[in-house]
Amino acid sequence: MKIILTTLNSKFIHSCLSIRYLKEYIRDLIPIEIKEYTINQNTDFIASDIFKENPDIIGFSTYIWNLTETLEICEILKIVKPEIKIILGGPEVSFDGENILKDNPSIDFIVYGEGEETFKELVETLIKNGEKFDNIKGLIYRNNNGVVINSPRPLIKDLNAIPSPYKNIGNEFRNKIVYFESSRGCPFGCEFCLSSTIKGVRYFSIDRIKEELGILIDANVKQVKFVDRTFNANKNYAMEIMNFIIDKNPKGINFHFEVTAHLLDREMLDFLSNVDEGLFQFEVGVQSTNLDTIEAVGRITDFEKLRKITKEIKSYKNIHQHLDLIAGLPYEGYDSFRKSFNDVYEIKPEKIQLGFLKLLKGSGLRRDEEKYGFKYLDIPPYEILENDFIKYGEIIKLKVIEDLVEKYYNEGYFEHSLQYIINNHYISPFDFYEDFSLFWEDKEYHKVSNSRIKLYEVLMEFYKTRNYSNVLNFNELLRFDFIQNNKGAQVPKNIESLGRNVEQRIIHEILKDQRIIENYLDEYKYLPTKRVIKEVSIEGFKENIFKIIENGHNPIDDNEEIYILFIYQNGVINRCKTYDITYIIKELI
Repeated sequence: MKIILTTLNSKFIHSCLSIRYLKEYIRDLIPIEIKEYTINQNTDFIASDIFKENPDIIGFSTYIWNLTETLEICEILKIVKPEIKIILGGPEVSFDGENILKDNPSIDFIVYGEGEETFKELVETLIKNGEKFDNIKGLIYRNNNGVVINSPRPLIKDLNAIPSPYKNIGNEFRNKIVYFESSRGCPFGCEFCLSSTIKGVRYFSIDRIKEELGILIDANVKQVKFVDRTFNANKNYAMEIMNFIIDKNPKGINFHFEVTAHLLDREMLDFLSNVDEGLFQFEVGVQSTNLDTIEAVGRITDFEKLRKITKEIKSYKNIHQHLDLIAGLPYEGYDSFRKSFNDVYEIKPEKIQLGFLKLLKGSGLRRDEEKYGFKYLDIPPYEILENDFIKYGEIIKLKVIEDLVEKYYNEGYFEHSLQYIINNHYISPFDFYEDFSLFWEDKEYHKVSNSRIKLYEVLMEFYKTRNYSNVLNFNELLRFDFIQNNKGAQVPKNIESLGRNVEQRIIHEILKDQRIIENYLDEYKYLPTKRVIKEVSIEGFKENIFKIIENGHNPIDDNEEIYILFIYQNGVINRCKTYDITYIIKELI
């Protein structure tokens, strides 16, 4: 008997944890083959590729991003190979298994809830050609009387009973994002999240976690993304994991954690202040700063404490922070969302993830859909169209704003020019993005693909179209942003190069100057100048950029010419160092 476990990941770089758990859990029973695809691949190709393997049993791990495609593949396989047994599992079928079986005759079984033990018992029965499934907890199946839903299966008490999916991985995960869990469950009960359906938190042993992380570090994976819903729910456990990672001193690997900011105490903050840049990445769920909204969705959030803690972490300049907002929550109208957005923007995290509420099957908000007047399409991803507090037209406006935040804010390529516009021409950040979105759609930029260079050109065009004052200040700030973040690229055509160019001959002299070497280029002092010149840029500016920034991104009018040395770094946050070297330049020209 041949069994294949598969899924459609959202991107090629991703990997699926659940099917690897299942494979290891029944390793002693029967060998299983893992095959992974992506939602970007043609369903005909996926179905044909699976068919060629001639499996007897095929199991799919299903999520909101792949259910539609998965059902289409299952239908094809069942038509061409009626004897094949098809099993679905995962969060997207765990709460609506009866209807999925009724509507999709190609599906034979659905494993709902925690799947390891249920899947093993089901496979044991199928291997014996058995047809008695009524004693398998956590299973939905068909019999002559229709669809049968067996009683739910209790959660696995000892997670260490699940064999590790990371042993003998070879190069399987090289340069990929590996999903990893050190615990299951969540101490909180947010009504929009499926974690609220499982009470309590269970942990894998710390020795197991260390062993698995050591394997992944040695395997040179690209990122280890912890799927723990609240990684720091147990402070000592979280600290021991992070200390282990630091002691291993991994290179080129990033570790992503979902944390609850208000649980971070002084001891952990002091610890985090010394972490190597880019090693850790934090995702912090804010969702809303409207107190009525927070109460309605069952969150426990002290936003003032969250603000203080995340701003302190930002000051360390070593941890990339993602702060999440959700549009469409109860009591969060358009103006309320404006405030939530501004509250989060003021923290200036490295990334603002602006999402839109999805009424997931099994979630509390889905059960209360009539209470809040939710309107949505009952197909994945179940994203709301409107509710009693925010209308469809307003959601559409937020979609454009979300796109601009992603393009202009989240990559950090426009830090100073954005801050200048907002400080000097708008009441709040949201007002800027709202106005910019009107311009963006009016020019139909939302209908075409825009390169990074084009984004700079558009922002300059926007500034001039609005007839804002101090164009010189803004031009120089935008050029500064561009040079900082685009090593070796030519400045966009509508951004003027107003400062005097520094001749190549002079640049060579500057880079040999002992003051430059000792003060700014010590790490390059043993390299030949022709190598150093590839890692730096020297540019003249008509305005003193540093004074504008120090002045709170407010205009200055002294027209002080300045020369800046740009030293490009490989940091995740600190991508470029900049220094005023005007005093040296003026001696040489």
